[in-house]
Amino acid sequence: MNALRPGSGALSSPGRGSGSWRCWWWWWGVVVVGVAVGSGDPWLSAEACPSPCSCSSSRISCVDPERGINTFPVLQSDAEMENITEIYIANQSSFSSINDKDLYYYKNLRNLTVTNSKLTYVSKLAFQNNIKLQYLNLKDNNLSSLSWRIFKHINISYLILSGNPLHCSCENMWIKLWLGEEADTQELRCIEDGGARKLLSRLTLPNCEVPMATLSPSKVTVMEGENVQLSCMTSGVPSPELIWNMVLVMFMHAWLVLPLALSRFCLFLFVFHIVAPKLSLLSLYSVPPKITKLSDAIPDHNWCIPFSVAGNPEPQLQWFLDDEAVTEGRYIMTMIHDRTEREYHGCLELDNPTHLNNGRYTLVAQNVYGSDHKEVEAHFMRKPWDASVYITCSGTVYVVVGIAAVAFTGFLLMLVILKFGGNSKFGIKGPSSVISNDDDSASPLHHVSNGSNTPSSSEMGPDAVIIGMTKIPVIENPQYFRSTNSLLKTDTFVQHIKRHNIVLKRELGEGAFGKVFLAECYNLSPDQEKILVAVKTLKEASENARKDFHREAELLTNLQHEHIVTFYGVCVESDPLIMVFEYMKHGDLNKFLRAHGPDAVLMAEGQTTRPVELTQSQMLHIAQQIASGMVYLASQHFVHRDLATRNCLVGENLLVKIGDFGMSRDVYSTDYYRVGGHTMLPIRWMPPESIMYRKFTTESDVWSLGVVLWEIFTYGKQPWYQLSNNEVIECITQGRVLQRPRTCPKEVYDLMLGCWQREPHMRLNIKEIHGLLLNLAKASPVYLDILG
Repeated sequence: MNALRPGSGALSSPGRGSGSWRCWWWWWGVVVVGVAVGSGDPWLSAEACPSPCSCSSSRISCVDPERGINTFPVLQSDAEMENITEIYIANQSSFSSINDKDLYYYKNLRNLTVTNSKLTYVSKLAFQNNIKLQYLNLKDNNLSSLSWRIFKHINISYLILSGNPLHCSCENMWIKLWLGEEADTQELRCIEDGGARKLLSRLTLPNCEVPMATLSPSKVTVMEGENVQLSCMTSGVPSPELIWNMVLVMFMHAWLVLPLALSRFCLFLFVFHIVAPKLSLLSLYSVPPKITKLSDAIPDHNWCIPFSVAGNPEPQLQWFLDDEAVTEGRYIMTMIHDRTEREYHGCLELDNPTHLNNGRYTLVAQNVYGSDHKEVEAHFMRKPWDASVYITCSGTVYVVVGIAAVAFTGFLLMLVILKFGGNSKFGIKGPSSVISNDDDSASPLHHVSNGSNTPSSSEMGPDAVIIGMTKIPVIENPQYFRSTNSLLKTDTFVQHIKRHNIVLKRELGEGAFGKVFLAECYNLSPDQEKILVAVKTLKEASENARKDFHREAELLTNLQHEHIVTFYGVCVESDPLIMVFEYMKHGDLNKFLRAHGPDAVLMAEGQTTRPVELTQSQMLHIAQQIASGMVYLASQHFVHRDLATRNCLVGENLLVKIGDFGMSRDVYSTDYYRVGGHTMLPIRWMPPESIMYRKFTTESDVWSLGVVLWEIFTYGKQPWYQLSNNEVIECITQGRVLQRPRTCPKEVYDLMLGCWQREPHMRLNIKEIHGLLLNLAKASPVYLDILG
C-alpha cells in the first residue's frame, strides 16, 4: 500500500488480499479530502403534473393503474421539485427501475414509496442528491438484490422491503444485519438456489463474513500539527477493500452524559465490502483554550454576558467578579447555546441581577494544554445610595421630603372627599355604585384601554409558552380519544429527526410525562437552516409507554390543519424519547386573554402600564379559529375531551391553534378535579353525561366549545370561579348554565346556550357553530395591532 507523502494531497491506492493483512498510513498535518459529484442536466423539458398523478406543493401521488407511468414525474421547474418532500407511487406495472438521475432535482425528498409495482432495479447513485431521505418503502416489487452502497451517504430511518423475491446471497446479507429484529417484523424472506423461501433473519452463508478493521494504537492524543503513525488490521470474506478517509466530526448533542470535545479531527476507516461497512474512530489532536469573544452584558430572557471559547479537550470555565470566584446556581449560571467548529458559544446568564452584580467579570478557560482569560465590565442596576437619586439644597433638604408632604396632603384630601362627596356638586358617588351586582369580571372595576402596548412574550415569564398536543400517559382519563381507527393509516410515516439537529434553549415546564423545552431544530425546513420548536420528552421508558408514544406519534402525524398545532416528528435514537412540535410565540390563550383584559395590571408582576385590551372583533376572530380546528377534529372522528383556552396557543398575528402538552394540569391545577389516585377531570368544561357517565363524544366537545367562548368573552376567567368543584358538579347536573358575560353580544351567548343543551343530540352542530362565528367575525373586521 502506498503511503501518503507530505504535500501529495492524495489518498493511497486501495490494496486487496484474502484473509487479513496489515497496512501503514502516515499523516503529516491536517488533510481534508472531498469527493466531487459531477452533474449534468437530467431533464431538458418538463410538463405540469402528469395526468395519472396528483400533485400538491409538497407531495406527488401516482396510484392510477390504467394510466400508468414508467418513471418519476417531472414538474415545470426545479424550484417546484425542490419543494417536494414525499412521493407515493403504487400499482404501476411499467415502473421497473430507479436510475441515476430520476430523483436528481428532488433535493428535499424525505419520504419515498414505490409499492405493488414491477420495480426490479435501483441504481447505486439513485439517491445521490437526496441526502434528506429518511423513509423508503419498496414493498411488493420484483427486487432480487439491493446494494448497501445506495445508502452509504444518507441516514435512512425506515426501510421496508417485504414482498420482494430477494436472493439468499452474500450481496443481501447487509439487509439482515442492518434491519436486525425489524427483518422478522417485516417477515422478510429470501429465495435459495433450489427455490425454497427462507426467513432472512435466519440466513447464514459459509463464505460471507462481516469485514472488520482494527486500528493500532486505538487512542492517540497529540497537539495540532504534530505527526502520528497508525496501522490497521482488516479481515472478512470476500476480501475487503480498504479506503482511508479523514473527516471532521462535530458533536452537537445536547443530552450527552459525558461531554465530548467539539472540534475533533477523527479518522474513519471505511472497509468497503459487498456486506455493510464497519468503521473505526480515532482522536488526533488537542488545542489549548482561547477566548475568542467576551462581550458587554445584554438583556435577553435573562441578562447575558456572551462569550466564545475554542479548545480541545473542552475547556473548563470559571468566572470571577472583581477577582472573587462566582458561585453558580439557580440565578447565575454558564450556558452553552451553540457548538461550531472548534468553538463553544454561550452566555453567563443572570436572572434579575441587582447592583450587587455590577463589576468587572473575568472569564478563565482551562484545559490540560493551557489557559486563557479575558475581562469585561458589566452594569445592571444603579446603587440605591447613588448621588443621582436625590438633590441637596442649602441645609441638605431632599426633594423626596417635599414629594412625601404633597402625597400626605393628597391623602387627607381624599379622606374628606370620600366622607362628604356622596352628595357633592362634583357628582362623586360612593363605592356601592362602582361595584355592580351583575358584573362578572374578575375584578369589580372595569378598566378601559389607554392604548399602551402589550407585554412581549419574554415579559410574560418563562412558563408563558405551552405547546403541542398529546395526552399524559399516567392519567386514566386522557383528553384525546379516537372513536375510530381512521386516523391510523397503514402508510402513516412519522418523521424521524436526528438528535444532533436539536439544540435546547431553555426549559418551558414539566408535566407528568416529562419535561418540555424550547429548542432550535436544524434541517427541518427547506427554507430555513434552523427554526424554533417545542420539544416534549418522555420520562417513563417502560414498554407500554413506548408503544403509546409511537401510536400517539402516528396519530398526530395525520392531524394536519391550520388551526391544530403542527407536529414535526420524533427522535428515538436513545432515551429520552422526544416529540417535536411547532413553537407558538405568545403562549397559551388563557394567559394571553388575561394579559389583554381589563384586569391585566392587577395580574402582572411589577407591570405599571396598562396593556391593549382585546376588542370584540378580535375575540370573534379567536373564537372562529378554534371552531375551525374543532370542525377538522370532528371530521377525523377525533374527540378532544379537554378543550379549554389553556389548551389553545397563540402565535403571531393573532393566529390561534388547538394544542396541549399536558403541562396545563400542573400550571392550571385548580381547573381539574381529582378523582381517585390519578384521574383528573376538567369538570368546569364538561357536560352532564361526561361528569356522570364518563361519556365523551363530539357533542361533549361542543359543550366545551361553548365554555371556551365564555372564557374568551370574560378575558380568561375560570368558569364557575365562585364555586367549589363539588358545587360545580351539582350546578351542571341540575341544569344550570353560566351567565352571559358583560362584554358578550347576544348572538354569541345564544350560541353558548345552543352548546349547553342538556340532551347531546339537541346541541348545535360544530359546523353550524363555525359558520355562525365566521359570519359574525366577517361583519366585524379585525385589526391585529393587539400584538404590537
